[in-house]
Order: sequence, then structure tokens, then C-alpha cells
Amino acid sequence: MKEYFSLPKGALVLASQSPTRQTMLYGAGISFIARAANVDEEGLRASAMASSMPTVDIAVLLADMKACKVAHDKGEHPSGFVLGADQILVCGNQILGKPMDHKMAAIQLRLLSGKTHQLVTSAVIYRDGERIWHHIETNVLTMRLLSDDFINDYLLAVGDIALASPGSYQIEGLGVHLFNSIEGCSYAMLGLPLLQILGFLRGHGLAMRGQE
Repeated sequence: MKEYFSLPKGALVLASQSPTRQTMLYGAGISFIARAANVDEEGLRASAMASSMPTVDIAVLLADMKACKVAHDKGEHPSGFVLGADQILVCGNQILGKPMDHKMAAIQLRLLSGKTHQLVTSAVIYRDGERIWHHIETNVLTMRLLSDDFINDYLLAVGDIALASPGSYQIEGLGVHLFNSIEGCSYAMLGLPLLQILGFLRGHGLAMRGQE
């Protein structure tokens, strides 16, 4: 895709291999580089939950660790901004991560069926090895009452993509059929609070090429 917007010093580095997050940045015409952030998300989440860390802090911690890992990569030390993001799903007093298999995905969907839950999306930005910005968005989603037959048919239809997100759904695909209502930022719902990220970057020189 054509890149229309760039930063004056160094490229934006996305600390993620998420196709959805990359698609959002591509769609916004942003020049960026994607780098894998190899962190133990499940271990970090479990440790934070065991210490009774607030949900929003867990989301920021995970996003921070991804950006920090890439920002301090000795082999590919980036000179510009490093963006990390993460999502935490909260239903009642339970926090859900990505399901390990289809059996766990079905359990998650039965838990969420007929209930309202929150999807907390965090983003952090590093520069010169230090975190300089973060933002948190919360979406509120109410799922329809789902029968076991519908859950089984849904998981059969979506396949392994159900394992890519907490809650076992992707709202931009067949997952939209699971819900009665969704409140909040649609970009954050997909994994990046894009409007706030763009606002921060514009304040640091993001401009259309030819206008820097």
C-alpha cells in the first residue's frame, strides 16, 4: 500500500506481527516497520494477575514489554518511535487471554454468552529506549445468548483464527454475529487506539510527504 505520511526522524516501528494492526497503519498511509516482540505474554499476564494488578495496568504492562523489547534490540536498534499494543478481555472478575485450542475457545464463548464484557486496549510509545507516551481505551461489548450448536458451527466456520484473539472472536469478521451491542472506538476494538496514536505522532512531526 502507498505510504503518504512519515515522521521526520526515523521510521515508526510497530512492535507486533499482527496483520490487523499492520493493516490499520497501512490503511492510514503511515510509513512503518514491523518487528516481532518476543515476550512471554501468558507468563507476564499470569504473574500480574497473581499479584492482583489492576486490569488496565496489566494491559499497559504487556504493551510496554513489547515496545521495550523491540526498543532495546541490540541487533535492530530503532532510531525513531516504537509502538507496542495489547488487549485484555475482562468478564466479571475473570481475565481472558487467547484460547490455546478450540475446546478452550468454546469454553470462552460459553462464558461470554449473554453477558457484557470489557475489552481494554493499551498502546505505548518508546523513543531512545524510554517510554514517552501511553493510552488506554475500553470497549464495552454485549454478546448474544449463544446455543452450543451455534458456538460449534461458528468455531468450525472461522477455524484457527478463533485462537488469535482473547474471547475467541474477531469483530471485523464472522465474530460480528456474536453481538447485540458494541460501545467505544472501533479502531481500539481491532487492537490499536489509532486516533490517539495519530494525534501523538502529529505532535511529533508526522506529516504528509512533501509537507514535512
